[in-house]
Amino acid sequence: MLMYYIYILYSVKSDKYYIGYTQDIYRRIDEHNNIKFNTFTHKHRPWEVYALFQVSDNKAEAIKLERFIKKQKSRSLILQLVDSDFIPSGKLAQLVRVPYVRD
Repeated sequence: MLMYYIYILYSVKSDKYYIGYTQDIYRRIDEHNNIKFNTFTHKHRPWEVYALFQVSDNKAEAIKLERFIKKQKSRSLILQLVDSDFIPSGKLAQLVRVPYVRD
């Protein structure tokens, strides 16, 4: 059973964060940094993975959580999520940090 993940990317060049979901973080980071489409992530390359969270084997649940985080429009929430000492609670309690990606 494949798991879905929520990831947070950071662009040093633009000082911007991006949140997404995936089953394959290595494929997605490659796509964000190399695919030639005119997208938000294309304009702010290169991207680095700043946090990765295991969410669920349910795609709908991953999408729901990703949208919840994005709808907060909160840089302070993103900064909390990328802090390895932060423990998610409430709606974010199901996030399980994957430490080896950035740490």
